[in-house]
Amino acid sequence: MNPIISVSELAAAVASPRPPVLLDIRYQLGVKGLHAEYEAGHVPGAVFVDLDRELAGPPGVGGRHPLPEVEAFGAAMRRAGVTAQAPVVVYDGWVGWGAARAWWLLRWAGHPDVRVLDGGLGAWKAAGHPLSAEEPRPAPGDFKPVPGGARLLDADGAASMARSGLLMDARAGERYRGETEPIDPVAGHIPGAVSAPTTENLDAEGRFLPAEVLKARFAGLGVTEDLQVGVYCGSGVSAAQQVIALELAGVRAALYAGSWSDWCADGTRPVATGADAS
Repeated sequence: MNPIISVSELAAAVASPRPPVLLDIRYQLGVKGLHAEYEAGHVPGAVFVDLDRELAGPPGVGGRHPLPEVEAFGAAMRRAGVTAQAPVVVYDGWVGWGAARAWWLLRWAGHPDVRVLDGGLGAWKAAGHPLSAEEPRPAPGDFKPVPGGARLLDADGAASMARSGLLMDARAGERYRGETEPIDPVAGHIPGAVSAPTTENLDAEGRFLPAEVLKARFAGLGVTEDLQVGVYCGSGVSAAQQVIALELAGVRAALYAGSWSDWCADGTRPVATGADAS
């Protein structure tokens, strides 16, 4: 299934007899209290989902955004009206990272039909579609997560992927090189990983680049048909967007959910710096 949906496709789906469940993942790195922005205007019918509380466990073991407990995630999705029978569309109001996290979690948890709104809330507004300030109260859903629908790496798996496959670092290049680290306590990257900022998968309007362009980009980074691919970032959020881009390019990639915040918290793990994968 195509992991993204266009604004025009979503507008038609919302007006159809079987509209999707809409989830607003109003996430922005380092910014709290975004429910107020949701209240000020969202896609009509969209339910607010808090990434830090409902799409991640408490920071600590496993990184800054560890995977949530399966039952807690299922309860959050049922509260939002998610069922196994209805399609789900997720979006956010920033650069698409929050929506990608929700997409990946739902896929991992076994939902058969979930897509990300390409371009997010900005694309919806730019197309002239209305916003709503009314917060819906959906009937409880019946979604029960069954993990295993998407490939997941732990730290050992990421280290192995860097040696025998291709491990991509989706953070900004300067963080990969260890020139700066504004969030985590250690700068650098996992040895053997290649720098592949997820921001380079999008156009100026925040939409994914065409599939052929993405294929060429990833081929230039070393992706081949028979190579296993994994992705990490700072805490497993922005890397989910890279997983989407790779899927658009025809590559099924694994996600290291703990990512750099998990890796560098273990003082026994090696750290590399500089521009080359090492």
